[in-house]
Order: sequence, then C-alpha cells, then structure tokens
Amino acid sequence: MRVDDIVKRLTLEEMQLQMARGGAFDVGGPAPAIPRLGIGPYEWDTECLRGDSMAPGNATAFPQALGLAAAFSPDLMFRIAEATGVEVRGKHNDFVKQGVYGYHTGASCFSPVINIMRDPRWGRNQETYGEDPYLTGVHATAYIQGLQGNDTRYVRASGGCKHFDCHSGPDNIPENRFSFNAEVSEEDWRMTYLPAFRTCVEAGTYNIMCTYNRINGIPNCANKKMLTDVLRGEWNFTGYVISDQGAIENIINYHHYLNNSVDTVAACVNAGCNLELSNNLKTPVYFSLVEAVKQGKVTEDLVRERVRPLFYTRMRLGEFDPPEMNPYSKLSNADVETPEHKALAVEAAMKSFVLLKNNGILPLKKTKYDRLGFLGPFANNASQLSGDYPPNAPLDDVITPLKALQSLAEHLQFAPGCDGTVCAKYNSASVISAASDTDINFVFVGTGQAVEAEGNDRPDTELPGYQRQLLQDVINSSPTTPVVVILFNAGPVNISFADVDPRVAAILECFFPAQATGEALRHVLLNDVKGAVPAGRLPYTWPMLASQIPQMVNYSMQGRTYRYFEGEPLYPFGYGLSYTNFSYVEFAYGSSVKAGEPLTGYFYVTNKGNFDADEVAQVYISWQDESLPAPKLQLCWFKRFTMTANQERLKVDFEVDPRSMALWISGGWYITPGKMNLFIGGQQPFQKRAAPSHVLFLDFEITGSKYIGRY
Repeated sequence: MRVDDIVKRLTLEEMQLQMARGGAFDVGGPAPAIPRLGIGPYEWDTECLRGDSMAPGNATAFPQALGLAAAFSPDLMFRIAEATGVEVRGKHNDFVKQGVYGYHTGASCFSPVINIMRDPRWGRNQETYGEDPYLTGVHATAYIQGLQGNDTRYVRASGGCKHFDCHSGPDNIPENRFSFNAEVSEEDWRMTYLPAFRTCVEAGTYNIMCTYNRINGIPNCANKKMLTDVLRGEWNFTGYVISDQGAIENIINYHHYLNNSVDTVAACVNAGCNLELSNNLKTPVYFSLVEAVKQGKVTEDLVRERVRPLFYTRMRLGEFDPPEMNPYSKLSNADVETPEHKALAVEAAMKSFVLLKNNGILPLKKTKYDRLGFLGPFANNASQLSGDYPPNAPLDDVITPLKALQSLAEHLQFAPGCDGTVCAKYNSASVISAASDTDINFVFVGTGQAVEAEGNDRPDTELPGYQRQLLQDVINSSPTTPVVVILFNAGPVNISFADVDPRVAAILECFFPAQATGEALRHVLLNDVKGAVPAGRLPYTWPMLASQIPQMVNYSMQGRTYRYFEGEPLYPFGYGLSYTNFSYVEFAYGSSVKAGEPLTGYFYVTNKGNFDADEVAQVYISWQDESLPAPKLQLCWFKRFTMTANQERLKVDFEVDPRSMALWISGGWYITPGKMNLFIGGQQPFQKRAAPSHVLFLDFEITGSKYIGRY
C-alpha cells in the first residue's frame, strides 16, 4: 500500500519528529515537512466541537455541545457536524494554499467530547453530550459521520473522540486534573465510562485523545490496558491516539509516575499513544524516542506501526493526491458562514431549548406590550453566550436577547444589575427600578465561561455572586407582574426557589446557544415560525439539593446520573415541557425475545393540543432481577419527530438493540434470562416532576442467555 511505502522510507529520526509535533501553538506544531519525500507540514491540532472553534478567521458558531445534546436529534447533530466539517475543510484548504500551517488550521479534529457528565460542578460539562452513555454514543456516531463525510476514498475532516477515559472532573476543585487519579471499578468503567468511546470507534473515528488523569494509578497515555488491550484488541481501533495537551510531560512532572523522558516515551509508545501534543515545548518528551529505541525500550518496528495511522489519515484527507481527485478540495472560505449555516444555527438553538416551567404565559401574545423589563447579566452580553471553545463568529452575527426582543414592547426597561456574569458587584436599585410597572419581567441569569469552563470547576451549584438576589429582587419588586426566567448555563444551578414560586411564570433553559441566541429565543417565546415550539429534553439530572451530589473525586456511579440516582431531582433526565400535550396510546411489541436478538415494536402518539410541535419519544428498560449488577433504569431508544396540531395516532416504530440488555458480569458482557420492564413515553417513568403525557408500562421476557464478548 502507499502508506506502507511512505512509512518504510522514513528514518527513525523523521518518525520521532512526526510523532512529537502534535500541534499546540507556534512551537508544538505542525508536524514538519519531509522535503526528500515531497511531504509537506501538517497541523494536527484543530478543535471542531460545534463549529471551527478558535481557528483564525470567522466561522459559524453553533450552540455548545450540551445544548445540541438536549435536542435529542441525531439528524440535527449530523447536520451541525456536516456544516462544521465543510467550514473546517474549506478554511484548511485555503490555509494550505497560503502556506499557513499554524495552530487550529488543520483538518483533523479533536472532537467530539464524549465524556460522561457525572458531576454538575465540572467545568467542562458544557462540552459533553450529557450523562447517559447510550445518548452520548448515538450523538457521537452522528457527529463523526457528519464531520467526516461519506466519500468512499476521501475524508472531509477527520474526527477524534476525547477524552479517553474517566475524565469527567475535577479540573481544579478540589484537585488538579493534571495529577488526578480516578479510582474506578471495572463494572463502572465498562458500563458507564467506556461505552460511548466504543460506539465512537464503531462510527469510524480517526483518532482518540488520551487524557491527563490516571485510572487506578496508571497515567492514561501510558495505559496499555486502555490504549491497546481494550481500544485496539477488543474494539479493533486502527486509528491514532494523541495525547491531551501536556499529558505526556505530566507523567513526569505531575504524576511522578516516571522520572525521565526516555522511559516515558517508551511507556507511552508501547502502551499505544501515537502522537504527542506537548505544551508548546521545543524539546517534547517524544524527542527521546530515538534514544529509547537505542536503549532497547521500544522497537523500531513498533515505532513504524505507530506512525502508520498518521500517514493513513493524511492520505485519506487527500494530501498526497491531485486536488481534482478529491471532492473536498473544492471547499474554501466561500463555504464559511453561508446563509444556510446561519439558518442552521438558528434551528439548532431553537431545538436545544428546554422548557422547565410554564403556567401558560408562553408562547407570548404577538401584539406589542406596553412595558417589558429585561434584567440580568445575560440580557445583552454577547461574549458570554457561546460557552467554551467558541468559533469566531463576527460580532454582528451574535444576536443578544435584548437586541432580538426589544421590539416586543413600546417601552423597554433594562438593567443588567451585575458587573458581569460572576456578579461580584450588584446594583439592586437599578434592578428594582427597571422591574417596576412592567407587563412581564424577563430575567437572564446563568454562569458563562468565567464561572464554568475548562480548568474552572464550580464549588457549588448556586447562581453566581448576587444573581440569586437579583432574581429575588425582581420577583419581590412587583408581585403581580409575571416573571420569565431565561437560563444560560451548562451544569444545573439552584433555582428550586424560583421553581416553586407562583410569581415565576416560566423557566426556559437555553444552555449556550452562541450566535443565534436572540433570534432563536424570540422565535421560541413567540412561536412565530415553524419548529419554534420547545421540545428539548434535559440530557442530565438536575438535583434538588446539594446533598444529593456525591464528592467530585468519587468515581463510583452510586448516586450519580438517572441510572443510579437516589431521591427526587428538581428536574429529571429526559424532562422537558411543550406548548402542547402528547398522549401515548396503543402499542405492540414482542413479549419475549431470545437473548442476543433485538426487541422490536411500535406505538402510537397523539398531539392533543393546538400547536404543531416536536415530541421526543423515549424508551427505557430495567431489570426485574435485583441481584444483577444493573442500573435502575436505562435509556435504550429515542426519536424526535414532528406532529401537526391535533394529529391523532402517529405510528412510531422502535427497536431495542440487544447490547442495551447486556450487563458486565465476571469479565464480559452477558445477556441474562428473565423478566425486563419496558417503558415508552415522552419522559422517564416514575417521576414526581413530569410532563403532562403519560408513560406506557410494559414488560417482556428474555429467553436463554448469551455471552456477547468483551467490548
């Protein structure tokens, strides 16, 4: 093969350079050219989380990942990834033509982030797809496939799932992520932390990123069990592993697992790490690779094996072929921030919003109000609406809530109240004045990057600074004026007081919607365009009390996520209201299924209201045998679909994959015989806080047993 021919021509010194330059900043990358073979430089470090993140120049800023997950729509996720891939590739093509190979200019993505959201205080929750392994895996598949394209020879932009593995906090509270050791049971690792990565590999990802932390004492980038035994042995991964930025040198400097670069590069290469992403070091750890070979600590044959997927990826991207052969070589900056992509950003934001409370005030009347109050630090703060890793959308394209909604009233009364989203300083008088004598008060509160982001965990789940006081002042200042709370945050915040207060008429969770925030918000509040009725569902459990949250450093799943949660949350996983009501009626399914075969069936849904709207049907299973090491409940299928007003009996087919019925028992995945519970509806079963639609309660029996392997 052509790749083998390239690799066999490389000297050991050349391979060392290729494996050491993963791409961070001006020194850490790019991988240098090899002029004697006609090979140019290549930049590996590109972020494509929900748009061409932080790359030079503009790009469409789609909603942050957690909001996209709340849409419960693989189709939307695919189209967002497709648009991102087009923009990343178009800009990359132009960079190469200009001879630019700097930071974030390549076509190989460090995206998506598919770590499990296990603690609401973790700063990077916003980058994830929430707390459920199945939901995360479905979204990861859609994102990888949309990003990479469907050409049989070429890849539009290569995907890379991160951070592998057990990397869900802490970042800085109460411990440093660079030295943290996650103590994880085999059962939790296999049943919660690994499954989405396995799904990502099956989807065809080209790279996997190993993380800063240790698992049970072994740094992840030197973890042979994880990077070779599981990733390559059990899952047949053939791509490359790249370290998180600085993770290789952290093995020496933070973990103190090894004390020199020769032993460290040998440990990482032997374990399965192909590429080092250093902290912009002139002399990264992988510069000791030649010496490690000389000392017999790693073989040259293994080095060639590790280099091979790097050049295979570049070949699939079309680097070594004439441009006219590659359909993606036609893309350019002209394909960035197109009208279609901007419209998609609006659609995505609308679909991501989750309606948490509504006493009937929404949708708003379409006639103009006399006076409206706009309060809070997110009302007109364009810089805090995008979340972490934002694409560089032009400022004119970022529509704030104030900008989009001010035309709804004859008179606008605006007061941010805070000195920023941290709200360390608060002007109560201005808020009370602006909230007085209004028809409705809109309060825009939340967190923002200054409060939760990479490297920045939250110490608690309270609204930052004086934001709670701000909201309380608005509620109290005009007792007869309805209050609509608009939230911009990733991890849940304590709004239990507002939830139970009858003066708070509605609560809408918006996450970080990015450039389309205001436009999408206007459409959803007014329901003035097709698809504006909210149908987002929470991709995580929103706790009622701080006492319901285990310690951040505890990696046991006991008490975490809806699958193991104890007690009543404020809002459950999968929860979200609509402007209409749905009813689940007739159903049919197999009452028994042979172990290893799928469970299929169908049900009917009726839209009982006067609005065209989307519904998210959710199918859950649980195990009746309480002696099994099973979660309390498991999402195993979902679908978002549109129904017209008063539409009756829409038939929806579903299928539960046999792997959803499997449990990790005694070193492998087994499907055991016995009775299973089956729940079909627009939400979880048995929830005190529930949407108006009911849930169908069924059961089925698995006959026989089946071992389906280690994976």
